[in-house]
Parts: sequence; structure tokens; C-alpha cells
Amino acid sequence: MTDQNVKDKVQKTQKINGVRGMNDLLPADAAQWAHLEHVLRDLTRAYGYEFLRTPIVEATAVFQRGIGEVTDIVEKEMYSFEDRLNGEHLTLRPEGTAALVRSVIENNLIYEGPKRLWYTGPMFRHERPQRGRYRQFHQFGIEALGFAGPDIDAEIILMGQRLWDELGLKGVRLEINSLGQAPERAEHRAALVTYFEKNKAQLDEDSQRRLITNPLRILDSKNPEMQALIEGAPKLLDFLGEESLKHFNAVQALLKANNIPCKINPRLVRGLDYYNLTVFEWVTEELGAQGTIAGGGRYDPLIERMGGKAAPACGWAMGMERVLELMKVSGSLPEAQAQCDIFVLHQGGETLTAAMIIAERLRSAGIDTILFCPPDGQSASFKSQMKKADSSGAAFAVIIGPDELAKNEAQLKDLRGTGEQKSVPLDDVLGAAIDALVGSSE
Repeated sequence: MTDQNVKDKVQKTQKINGVRGMNDLLPADAAQWAHLEHVLRDLTRAYGYEFLRTPIVEATAVFQRGIGEVTDIVEKEMYSFEDRLNGEHLTLRPEGTAALVRSVIENNLIYEGPKRLWYTGPMFRHERPQRGRYRQFHQFGIEALGFAGPDIDAEIILMGQRLWDELGLKGVRLEINSLGQAPERAEHRAALVTYFEKNKAQLDEDSQRRLITNPLRILDSKNPEMQALIEGAPKLLDFLGEESLKHFNAVQALLKANNIPCKINPRLVRGLDYYNLTVFEWVTEELGAQGTIAGGGRYDPLIERMGGKAAPACGWAMGMERVLELMKVSGSLPEAQAQCDIFVLHQGGETLTAAMIIAERLRSAGIDTILFCPPDGQSASFKSQMKKADSSGAAFAVIIGPDELAKNEAQLKDLRGTGEQKSVPLDDVLGAAIDALVGSSE
């Protein structure tokens, strides 16, 4: 065997691992995700939001124009590639808002009036994996398009607070700010540049680059050595005009009227270029340095920037993995659910045929049922099958052996309560199972 043949054989037999930062969803965690998704569906229905799904792959220009070419996401984190068949530049979506706005414009969704929309799905960013933050992560977001008033800003924040309450999260606080309008930000930007240029020696390499491209983002730096310098920088709130302040104060008044506490954070700027007026984040100290679990705000310029007719909009998004991590810390994750209601045991042959017929009847009646199937294709003892039934979490077992089949019967055994076992005619198994399950739930 040649060296090349040996190399080829090793490559074919070597274990292939998943991509770093892109994780499998294992059965043990499926119930937690299902619970969170169920709560999110109920939340959006309660507020009248409709579901919209966009493709995972979009034209790269969607994010360059939508997010901003000088943001960290576009400059450093996007998974972009050239379609080798037609040369088109494509990107795995790194966030949901720009893609949703592209869809809204393309499909004329707000032609007849405002829309409340929500989305969920996997997003992709090439950043250092850490607790609750991965290269493939799942995002949930809500977007309200065509609404200009502070009432919708307050409504989407109320949705977030209701969600944290429903999930039983602890230690989550709301921080808000206003980015004003473009002329106000331009005046503030000039003041920032003057301030930071006077203190350029104290800026790290990343902030020196941002001083030229996007000085507002320097305020978002997490470098501890720069925090004193940032604290002394001009504050955007001091540059807001009458209308911007009126909008911001109205949002705060509505939150106060609904007993939603919040902290004004003048350094809160968010990481995307499309925001104006209200911005906000929900933060926690429970997950280490990366404390933001959700955030968003108003992005009135985005629809026009993406090629649509100018229209106001606002929304927010959360990382689902981070919320699940916080649910774990808060002790609010649901207990593992049983795989089924009833586990059906048999001894193969004619008992298998009868067991399969019974299992299908149970499923047709809406009863979750697992039929024992031996891994090696051979029959197994009832003792070993009963271990499988017990580990499944089933409330009851239906047992059909040769003796039962000869009498046209089955055994119905209580696995979680009294342990009682009784004989039931095969034709009556469905009714007996329903009665038993109803009785056990009372």
C-alpha cells in the first residue's frame, strides 16, 4: 500500500467534528427550546404580530447597505462568499432586521398600511465563541413598520418586559437612550471627533480606526483603560432638539405609566448604523462580561436606505441561546418532558402485529405512544422492555404477550402512580388508556 493510499484511508476513517461555535441541538435540550418557542409564539399573538421568514442566504449588499459598511459585523464577522456559478456576492445572514426590511420592500408589505412582524431563525457571525454567544446562533426579533409615534417604541419594550416575566428571568434591567436625528448626530459627531483627537494618545488601535470611520462607536468600547476618557466625552443627549427630546420623554412617560423601570444610559449607541431616536438594551450581570441579552430601537432611515419608500420603523431582537442560559441561571427552565404517554411492549411475531395496531389507534386518538422495537431485531424480555418504558417517562405501559393475545387481551400498567396492572380486552385498550390518562392528570 502506497503512502498516498494510507493517507486516503486515514482521511476516510477519521472522525469529522462539527464546526467550532456551531452547535448541535441534542434531544436533552429540545424541551427547553420548545418551551421558549411556545412562549414567543404566544407573546407575538397577544400583541398582533405576524410571522415572516427570510432566507438564510442574502445578497451581501443587503447587510453592507442595511447594517453599515464600517460596523464590526460587516468588516469582521460576516460569512460572505462568491457564488462560483454566477459570481454573485452572497452572505449568511448575521442579523434579521436588514433581511426582513428587504423582504418588506420587495413584497410591498406596507403599501396598504403599517405592519407588525416577527421572525426567528439561525444567524451567523465569525466571532470568538463564548458562553451563550456562538458563530451560529438563533435570534428572535419583532419589527413594527410604518409607525412613527413613541407609543410603538413603548409597546415593543413592554413586550420585552412581558417576555422576561413569562420566562421567570431574574436580574434583567432596561437601559435606554436617544440617538436623535441625523443633524443632531452630525453636530455631536463633530464634538466627539474634536474631543477624541485631543486625547488620541489614550485611544486603543480599534478606537483610532473608528475615530475616522464611526466615532460614535468609540462610546461602545469595552476597553477598561478607556472608560474614564469615554465618560468625559460629549453626550448626545445634550445635542438633541425639541422634537427628539419630546419623543424620548414620551417613551419614558409611557414606560413609567406601565411600571417599567429603566435607566438612561447616555453611552448606549448600539452596534448598527441604522438606528435613530430611541435605542434600548436589556442587560444582566448573571452571564459575565457579555451582559446584553436583547436590544433594539427605532430605525426610521433604514427602509429608504434599502431602496423603499421612506417609512418609520422600530424593533428589537434577542439571542435565544443567551436567554436560555439566563433561564438556567434563574432556575426557570422547564423540567424534562416525558417522551410519550404510553409505551407498548410485545414479544414479537403475532404480538408485534397486535401491538402495532394498538399503537396506531392510540396515536390516532392524540396519545403519544412509543412501540418497543428491539435494536438487534430480536425479541427482548419484558424486564428489559420495562426498563425502556420507565426511562421514556411514559405514564402507562400496554403489554401484549402470547398469553394476553391468546385471551384477546392486553395488560395496562400504571408506571408512575400505584403500579397497578389490569387486564383489558384488546378492543377496549384505547378507552381504558384515555380513562387512565385523564384520571392520572386530575
